[in-house]
Formats: sequence, C-alpha cells, structure tokens
Amino acid sequence: MSSQCAELLQQNISRIMQRWEERARDEVYASMHQDSLVLRDSLPLYLSQLVGELSMQIDKTPNQVIADEIESTRTGKKHGHERAGYADYSMNQLIFEYHILRQIIFQILEEEAPLNVRDRDIIIGSIEQAVNDAATQFSETLQDIQELLMVTITHDLRGPINVVKMGTQLTLRRLERGDTHAKVAMRMMSSIDRLDSMIQNLLDASRLRTGQKLQLKFENCDFEKLVQDLMEDLNFAYGERFVVVSESQIRSSCSPKEIRRVIENLAINAVKYGSPGTPITVTLQQTETQISLTVHNEGAPIALDAQSILFQQFRRTTCAEDQTGWGLGLFLAKSIVEAHQGKIEVESEEGKGTSFIMMLPKSL
Repeated sequence: MSSQCAELLQQNISRIMQRWEERARDEVYASMHQDSLVLRDSLPLYLSQLVGELSMQIDKTPNQVIADEIESTRTGKKHGHERAGYADYSMNQLIFEYHILRQIIFQILEEEAPLNVRDRDIIIGSIEQAVNDAATQFSETLQDIQELLMVTITHDLRGPINVVKMGTQLTLRRLERGDTHAKVAMRMMSSIDRLDSMIQNLLDASRLRTGQKLQLKFENCDFEKLVQDLMEDLNFAYGERFVVVSESQIRSSCSPKEIRRVIENLAINAVKYGSPGTPITVTLQQTETQISLTVHNEGAPIALDAQSILFQQFRRTTCAEDQTGWGLGLFLAKSIVEAHQGKIEVESEEGKGTSFIMMLPKSL
C-alpha cells in the first residue's frame, strides 16, 4: 500500500519538474545554455524512485531493497556523469540543483499540511544520498575527461617534436664540434629533449593517477656503463661538471630506459639548484644485496618542510618556482624506483650540500 505522501509526490512530479526548471534557469548559471530535455535528464526518474521509497510496502524483500538501492545509486551517478560532460557545470552548481529540488519538493508537498517526520526524513536522506552519488560520479567523470585530454594533447605533440629533433640531429652531424652553430644546435637538442621528457612525464603521471602501472621492460643492466654513458652526454650539454665515482661490475635486473630517466632527472636537478660551476658527484656503490647511487651537489640546503613535498606530483619548493617543468620529475623518479622495489631519499644540510640517494635491490 502506498503512503499519502508517495501518492501526492506521484501526482506532482510534472509540477515539481516545471518549477525546478524555472528556478534552475534563474539561479544555476550553467543551465541557462541547456535545452529542457538535457536540463531535466535523470531527475524525473529520481523522483519516481523517491515515490517508491515513500511507499509503505510491508512485504518488501531484502533483495528488493538491495535492488532499489543499486538503481537509486545508478540514477544519481547518471546525473553526475551527464553534468560533467558540460563545460559550464561545476561541482557547486551540481549540488545546488539538488538543493533547489529539495526546497521545491517540500514547498509543493506541504502546501496543505506539514509532512510527518518519517516522510521528511526519507526525502532528506534520499536527496543527500543522490547528491553524494552524483558528486562522486561528477568528480570521477571530470577526472577521466581531463586524463583523456592530457593523453591526447601529449600524444599529438610528439609528432612535431620528433620532426624537429630529427632535423636538429641531421644538422649536428654536418657541423664540427666547437662551431658556433653546433653550440646553438646542441642547445636546441637539449631543449627538445627536455620538452620530450616533460611530455613523457605527463603521460606517465596520467597513467599513475588512473591506477595504471608504468610500462617497464626489465633486463640485465650494467649500471656502471649506464651511468658513465649518461654522464658523458650530460658533460657535453652542461660542461665538465659531473664526476663519477663507481665500482666496476655492478649489474642487476632493471628497466634501463627508466632508470636512466631517474638518474638524469637527479643530475639535471643538481645543475639547476646547485651552486654554479661546482662539481656534481655521482657515486655508484653496491653491497651483497643492494645497489646505491648518490647524486651530490654543493649549494644552499633544501629546507626540512620543503623536503616533505619533494616527491609529490605538481608540488614545487619555493626555490624551484623560477625553473621550468611540471613538478613531476621527482614524483615519477620515486614511482619508477618503487616499481623496482627500491627507494629514494634526500639528505640536505647547511655546509654539506644536497644528496639524492637511489637504492635498488640487486635482484628482483
């Protein structure tokens, strides 16, 4: 048997929706640009479900209760998903739509007499749950859209960057070292590589934010050779600043491309934030169970409060605000190292400079 409140709501669904649409158009900015069908979307369905919640069905089985809850959640999520697809809508406007709906429901249902406590509690609880479901789905859908946009943009940028990179490489082959034009071309190559690295960082950060794992290809790595080759490239680009201290025959299973990214990031950071002209020492050591690589630079220390956010994505310390980048390098370095079952730490003190230490197991 249906309650009087449920019957009253059923009779007034069209009236509620008409009054809600009028107020939404006046008070919710994003709704001004939508037609009636789009604006209403799933709300009439929600009101029909609310009628069911208000009905006094004595013989409702547990399975029916669960099914109704699932359907109610689906409706709220549908509303949130649709609203996230419109550029004008914000989370606040989505929630405000439900606040307007609640006010109108009570205004119409209580025109002749106040509702009893049970019915008011059911309506309030139902709308609060609908708001939570819609807001959660709105946030998730918006994040999916942003991630897709980021992946699309970064993918499309790769094409023209590769063309410029190949052209610059061909130019370099025709120039002799020491030539003024060769120096310009080398700076161009350095900038292209940095831009390419930033794009790769965005792609990897996007994958991690969506719960995906980094794509690593493990193989037998000669760490000493990997470090020596990288430092030779960096010395050519930044001057003879890098000093390698390494034990020979340091080998383990790793993803060479990704480990090189980690070391390169630490080394370039040392150039950016260390004292100009001072040596940067890269030390490679091993024990029976562990490989450690330390990148040390002279200069002002990193404050303790800043050290706590170094490895967070899109977070930058005060001293890094005038440097280029997304604030993703150390976040991704940490993610790559942890994917190798290792860890990365920082030590920074006045008079002792700054050291980033990467530690990896010798066998995975």
